[in-house]
Parts: sequence; structure tokens; C-alpha cells
Amino acid sequence: MNAPVSWIKEYTDLDGVSVKELCDALTMSGSKVERWTCEADEIKNVVTGKVLEMHRHPDSDHLWVCSVDCGGDKPLQIVTGAQNVNVGDVVPCALDGAELPGGHVIKTGKLRGELSEGMMCSLGELGLTVHDFPECIEDGIAILDPSLEPGKDICGVLGLDDTSIEFEITSNRPDCMCVSGLGREAAATFRKPFRFPEPQVRKAAGSIEGMLKVRNETPDNCLRYTAAIVKNVRVKPSPVWMRQRLRLCGVRPINNIVDITNYVMLEYNQPMHAFDYRNVKDNEIIIRQAREGEHIVTLDDIDRALTPDMMVIADSEKPIAVAGIMGGEYSGTYDDTNTVIFESACFSAVNVRYTEKGLGMKTESSVRFEKGLDPENTLKALTRALELVEELDAGDVVGGFVDIKGNMPERRTLKLDPDRINSFLGTDLPVEEMVSMLRSLEFEVSDDLTVTPPSFRADILLMNDIAEEIARLYGYNNIPSTIMTGVATAQLTERQHFERDLARRLVAAGLYEVKTYSFMGTKTLDLLNEPADSELRKAVVISNPFGDDTALMRTTILPSMLEVVARNVNARVPSGSFFEIGVAFHAHEDPNELPDEDRDLVIASYNSLGFYGVKGVVEDICRNANTAVPEFAPLTDSTMYHPGRAATVSVDGNVIGTMGELLPTVASNFDIRERVTVAVISVEKLYANRGGVRKFTPLPKFPAMTRDIAVVCDESVPSGDLEREIRVACGDSLESLTVFDVYTGEKVAAGKKSIAYSLVFRHPDRTMTDDEADKAISESLRRLERKGAVLRS
Repeated sequence: MNAPVSWIKEYTDLDGVSVKELCDALTMSGSKVERWTCEADEIKNVVTGKVLEMHRHPDSDHLWVCSVDCGGDKPLQIVTGAQNVNVGDVVPCALDGAELPGGHVIKTGKLRGELSEGMMCSLGELGLTVHDFPECIEDGIAILDPSLEPGKDICGVLGLDDTSIEFEITSNRPDCMCVSGLGREAAATFRKPFRFPEPQVRKAAGSIEGMLKVRNETPDNCLRYTAAIVKNVRVKPSPVWMRQRLRLCGVRPINNIVDITNYVMLEYNQPMHAFDYRNVKDNEIIIRQAREGEHIVTLDDIDRALTPDMMVIADSEKPIAVAGIMGGEYSGTYDDTNTVIFESACFSAVNVRYTEKGLGMKTESSVRFEKGLDPENTLKALTRALELVEELDAGDVVGGFVDIKGNMPERRTLKLDPDRINSFLGTDLPVEEMVSMLRSLEFEVSDDLTVTPPSFRADILLMNDIAEEIARLYGYNNIPSTIMTGVATAQLTERQHFERDLARRLVAAGLYEVKTYSFMGTKTLDLLNEPADSELRKAVVISNPFGDDTALMRTTILPSMLEVVARNVNARVPSGSFFEIGVAFHAHEDPNELPDEDRDLVIASYNSLGFYGVKGVVEDICRNANTAVPEFAPLTDSTMYHPGRAATVSVDGNVIGTMGELLPTVASNFDIRERVTVAVISVEKLYANRGGVRKFTPLPKFPAMTRDIAVVCDESVPSGDLEREIRVACGDSLESLTVFDVYTGEKVAAGKKSIAYSLVFRHPDRTMTDDEADKAISESLRRLERKGAVLRS
């Protein structure tokens, strides 16, 4: 909402208040200011000039050399190519160093050898159009009032020196979508009286009876419909002051009749329409729902199909307007219009919003109606429009109104409880000050402190709303900061602590955390080579998706992570390791049952960690969660992982996830040309298998004993199987077990491999003997032989 400062100041005394002070104060009281602008800021050193003499340029057949009085000691010589300038005309003249909209700077120079000490300006060069000044022409110099004195600042002459403030109006405050509403807020903010005179029609003649019939067939959707008639309409341009105000509010002036309806909309927040009386069949207006198959061509020349859920304004034959949005092609006013019907109505916000969305159109009127307007305002606004008709001599007002009321809402009342409000806000305001604040906003407050909000404040529903009105006028910055009492201190749950610690552990390992959207496309799982019967294909379908790429709730986070990898690879980031802890959604057979939401951890790395690096990260997070030692078993039936480079991850026999290198075809499906290693770990299962709180263990007092063994086994035997046998054989005395060499080659038989292990033994309460260590090694070798692994000779 844009509003000129001069217009706001008409409603209250703001003398001595600067624009910045006004904007700051209104923002603090709830009417947030986005910015303020002044057209004069872009126009410098442009004045009125009177053309004294003109003669042809000696070297051009279309240029004129003019002597122009610009208010200085002597006339200036200005060369122009305009053909609409004559001796005696007063025109805008940009002098040497002048600035024009768009950053243009005018300098003294020569045109074909003749000195030009400035430039005569057109409307366009001043950022204006013929709608702002219809007495001028579009493709020539702006010719001004000949009575103007030379040397006057053009901004003051053309009314460009007013400041326009742009407000952000919240959806619950449609009463502030007009200048009078903002004026009311300004008056209350500065504790000044609010001036809003009642409009009056003084010269009405005749009677509207018999000239117009109105029938409301949908009282739930049309809360009130008010109409009046103006005869002998004199369509002409509006006066300068009205055109200036419309322009500053962002509305294009058209003619006096249309401008009056727009002006009242901006002043009263009441959209209006003027129907040409001759185009209303049988002089009857019917407010009804559209009929099946009906069409209307709106003022923008588009044929629109209507449905029975949409409300229209119709005559006895056809729809002539879409209620609350736009008139039909024959509903406007024209140069030969003689009689008009002024309409001022209040339509259901829900119905206007539905119709607006169904037709795909948004207008200044619909934006207001969809937020909910005041049905008590229609007659006041219509009276104001007729007052302007008389003031502008735009026609002869016919006496009387047609005023049809639908199911108008009742005004609610609330009880003012000063003690409760002070306790709620943390203030100590006297009741008299609270009452004064509310009355400045036109709330009615009785002696027994019963509060009746004004009809235009439908957002006031509870005592808390009353408290908010008091708080914003008192000033949020004046309310002391206090600590809330009686409220439990918010704390993280054990599960939240677990996930935060998990994320910190991964960051410490050198991975970058990412956050992706919870959607996936219908073809996403095809890119992962998931089979048709995969459980991952049981996804929740979104009924109104943004597109095919976001049509489903994701059942796995991995595709989102691979898109992140692809983005980095294609941006030529040489290497990267990432992780995300997010939600995967799994649908039930019953579509009405909410899906299961499982939290998973996905890790992805390219040109960085590799298989064993990612394996080490998984081992680290398991160690940090104090689980049993994770076990990695070969994963051979995956359609996504590279054969021989994938494994399941288990803890205490429970599979908690998978990891491995992606198939090149899968990586290629995501436009990745690098080798990518990923891990998908269930956070739910990791949390369920966590150990107790890790306790401090002092440094060992007794020395360790180290033994190394190398065994030969088939290449197909996983090292993890052999490690399990060694741990069982050694028992609690085994402190650590590490693989330090894997060998295949000519020194071992074909199809065999050699694996070397380093074992560290230690007893916590005594020194371990060689015999104990040797016995543990012998038992380990015996168990390994059962797995086909023998000591390497």
C-alpha cells in the first residue's frame, strides 16, 4: 500500500514530524514501512521557462534555436527538435547540470554548431505520462500553464515534491489498506485527534425509486449492496490534485468517473464500480451465483468461463461483472456515457478468493475483498463518491440510495481486564490510559469496561487482541524485559543430544553437512536401479506437487545426497565428503494412515575418503555411540552398489545400514563421472543399539603385549569373519586387533590371499605373561583353521 504523506497529514496534525520520524513511529506501532520515495529526488535543476524567441537552426531543417527566460539574469539559448513549441509557451527546462529520472545528466553543449544551454523536457523525460497530464501530448515538449512564472522549480509546479510511503499491510489489517486507515493509525500513534469528516451530498435532485431495482439472491456471499445513480455525466480529466494523489498511490488516472471510484477505494478501502446505466438490461441488478456454462468477457477483453461457485453481478439477461473482481466489457464508462450506477458492495472474502483463484486473476478490488471488508463502510464510501461527483462537477446526483443488506456479522463485545493485561504484558498502565488508547482507535469502551471493537476491526476476537492494541500503542520498546515465570525450561531430549553429537562427530571427521528437500520425483528410484518390487517404491504421493520432480515424499535420502554430489562435481570441486541426517517417509497400505517417518544418516564421498575411509567414519560413529564393534559383511545382491565393494553394517547381529561404492551406471544416472562411496545408516537402529554412558578409563598401569600373525585363506573369505574368530579366541585380554597387510601374488597360491593381523593384549589388573599370550594365539589359529585360514609359512 502506497500513501502520500500530504494525504495522511489531512487526517491529523503532524506538523513538525519529519518523514523519517513518521515512518519510524508507524513501524513501531504496527504499520510496517518498507520504504519512502519522492519523485523530486530524481529531478534536480529543472525549472519553468518561457519561450521568448524562436528561429530555425542554420544547419538543420527540423531544429529550432530558442531564447528562453528561465528566471535568470538573462535568457538562455536552448536548441530543440520539438515541433509543438511556440513563442510564449511555458515549458520545463533542464539547466546545465540538471538530473532527470533514470540517472540522465544534462550539460551545456553544442548542437550542430549552435550553443544549447539546457534542454526542454517532455513528460516522459520527467517520468510522467499523458494520464498524469492529459493536457499535454505524449511525443512532444510538455506545455504548461502560461501564467506560471519563469524559474519556478518544476517539482513544486507539477506536484512532484510529495513523499510516498510504501507500507507492508498484514492480512489481518485490511482497514489499513487505505489512506484514512493509515491516518487513523498515525493519529493514534502520535496521540493526536483523528479528523475524518462525514461526506455529504448537497445537490441531489429527483429520486432513485423506479430507476433501479436490486435483488440479492446470495445473502451469505453478498453482505451488503449499496447503489446510487448520477445523471448527465460529464466525462473529462480529473483535477490535478486528484491525479497527483492517484499517481503517488500507484494508480493510473483515466477520467473523472473512474478516478472517483479509485480515489474512494484508496481513501475508504471500499472498492467501487461505475456501470453505464444504458447497458443494464431492464434497469435491474441481480447479485447471484453464476449458472453452469455461463461466460463473461471482462474489461481486459478475456472471455472467462464461470462456475456456480462464483458470484456475479447480473442484469435481467446476463452477467455484467464478476463480483468483487472486475466488470464486464460493457460495464465501464465511455465518452458518451450519460447516466451511471455507482456500486458500493461488501462481498464474502472466501467467495472472492475462490473466484479469483479459479479465474486466475487478481485486481486491486479482489486483493481488498479477499482480506475481508467492513459492510458498514459501503454507504459512507458511496456518499463520498457522490460528494466528489458534485465537487468535480462530473454529473447530477439523483436523490436516494438502494441499500440491500445480506447476512451481516454482528459486532462482538469483550470485557477489558486491566490487571490481566498488565500481567500479560509486564506493564503497569492505569486503566484510564488503556481506555484512551482504545478510543483513539475508535473502540467503544463503556463505563463498565465493556469493549466493542469498530466494525472494520474483525480481527479483534480475544482479550489478547485487546492487549496487543494497547502494547503497540504504548510501544513495544517501552515494555520492560522480564523472564517468564511458571514455564518449564526447554531442554534437549536424549535423542536430540544423540543426533547433535552424531553431527558434530561427522563434522570433526571432515564431512560437510547438507540439508535437502524431503521430496523426490517419480523417476528418482529408477536412477538408483531399484527393482519394481522394492519397498522404497511405497511412497506418499503429493496431491498438489510443484512438478514431477517433487511428486513424492522421499523414501530414501540417498538421491538428494547424490544431487548434491553431482552439483559439486559439475562445479569442478575436486573432492568432497558430505552427510545429511534427515527423514525418509514410508507409506502404509491405507492411504489415510500417516506414513512412518524414519531418520537416516547418509554419507557420500568422492575423490576423498574411498571405501575404507567411509568404513572408518562408520566405525567411529559406532564407537562414539558406544555400540558393540560393528561388523561388515559382503553385500552381493544390491542393484545399486559395485559388486565386491559393498557391505552391510551390523551391530550385535542387527543390520543398521549399508555402505559401498556406487555402480558407475548409477553414478552416471546422476551425471556424476567420479567414483562415489556412500553409506546409508538408520539413525533409529543406531540409537537403539547405543551403549550406556561412556565412562572415563584411566591410563593402563600394566604393559601391553603384542603379537603379529599372518594367515592364508581363500580370496573370497571376508576379513571380518576371521576377526570375529580371533576376538572370540582371545577374550577380554585382547585390547585391539588391526589388519596391517593384505597380500595376493606369486608368493601365495592362486586364489589365495595373505592377511596380517596385529594383536595387542593387556590385563587391567596385572601383567600378562607370554604363556597367556601364546595360548591366545594358539586358540586363535585353531579357530581360524576351521574357517580355512592357516598360518602362513
